[in-house]
Amino acid sequence: MSGPHVIRGSVCLPESELMWRFSRSSGPGGQHVNTSDSQVELRFDLAATDALPPVWKERALARLAGRLVGGVVTVRASEHRSQWRNREAAAVRLAALLAEASAPPPRPRRPTKIPRGINERRLREKKQRGDTKRGRSGRDWG
Repeated sequence: MSGPHVIRGSVCLPESELMWRFSRSSGPGGQHVNTSDSQVELRFDLAATDALPPVWKERALARLAGRLVGGVVTVRASEHRSQWRNREAAAVRLAALLAEASAPPPRPRRPTKIPRGINERRLREKKQRGDTKRGRSGRDWG
């Protein structure tokens, strides 16, 4: 692999906790596709890992609950012809998934009041628009 895959900050995916599985891919490759195991399935035991800080781990477990099978998150890659490039793609995808799932929640929006002048201008423009449309009716044509 091309080095440790950083999740965020100084936290990396530990190579020892990654479980790889290879199989035949249905993607491009011609005759070569029938003989090589180029599809990659990468599994990471999120529930049992100590690589993530506890707060990140709780967030990721909660956010990825629908994707987890027994606490294990699985990523599959088969878009490239070579196993090596699929391995890279799967590791990058897993790191991005964990980074997004363990990110802190966004700050809540502070409610603000609409300034009175903006509201009055909006109502004045609505009134003018209504007057314009009312003036188009043919009721007063004799």
